[in-house]
Amino acid sequence: MSAFSIHETVLLDEVIDALQIQRGGRYVDCTVNGGGHAEAILEECTPGGQLLGIDADPVAINAARERLKSYGKDAILVNENFKYLENICARYDFRPVNGVLFDLGMSSIQLESPGRGFSFQEDAPLDMRFSPRQTLTAADIVNTYSESELSDILEKNGEEWRARQIARRIVEKRPIRTTIALARIVTEAVAGGRGRIHPATKTFQALRIAVNKELENLELALKQAVNLLGSGGRIVIISFHSLEDRLVKEFLRRESRGCLCPPAVPVCVCGHIPTLKIVTKKAVKPSLEELGANPRSRSAKMRVAERI
Repeated sequence: MSAFSIHETVLLDEVIDALQIQRGGRYVDCTVNGGGHAEAILEECTPGGQLLGIDADPVAINAARERLKSYGKDAILVNENFKYLENICARYDFRPVNGVLFDLGMSSIQLESPGRGFSFQEDAPLDMRFSPRQTLTAADIVNTYSESELSDILEKNGEEWRARQIARRIVEKRPIRTTIALARIVTEAVAGGRGRIHPATKTFQALRIAVNKELENLELALKQAVNLLGSGGRIVIISFHSLEDRLVKEFLRRESRGCLCPPAVPVCVCGHIPTLKIVTKKAVKPSLEELGANPRSRSAKMRVAERI
């Protein structure tokens, strides 16, 4: 898996089919990026429908605004983190909704913006923030966290089995200010361990996830998305690495079940009521045709559920 799958509009036809878009319906794109999925949704739901697009990255919002300008007030674009999903929808009186989309891949807008520090292909400061309003940067983590804290981040967020030796080398080489410097230090730490992907790939993924609190924010937003859906509304999530997909799969499974009590409890005391029906028993992956046109889509997995 590449942590840096460039975020072209993946699984476009599959997303449109999964959302079962209605003319006049209302839809939320929680990760609008450059507006690829949003444009296709608007084509199907207008006239009469609306789309609310959210992105923490102001550069992405500006790109989407330019792409969707012909839709006028039918395209509402908000520069916020999707962890505030319910508050954003309340602000625009945008509920209930017919569908919610999360497309969690990294954007080419982010990767190709100079100075953002998401990629080690070009030298840049260790930033990795989705939004300039955030305070914590990758440089802060790399240069101030303890060896054990760094190791935990690399293991948890990057599934990096060499986390301890990488963390040790990072601490030895501090201060580290740029992407190329960090990539070189990680490569030195795992000398002889280069395989299918660059040795620093998982480290960069882990730091990016930590800086932006991606997994925590996703879990918060998924719960809110279910609350926003009207009966029969669909939630569609595209993930690009195993940590996201595992979180999504467990969330959908939990919300599709009744009792969540441990097996040892003889009588249900949790009172949990199922809110979703899982539509995709297995994750939907890109077709061979799409993989041929966009090899970076290979990590994409789409899961779908319906509000009951």
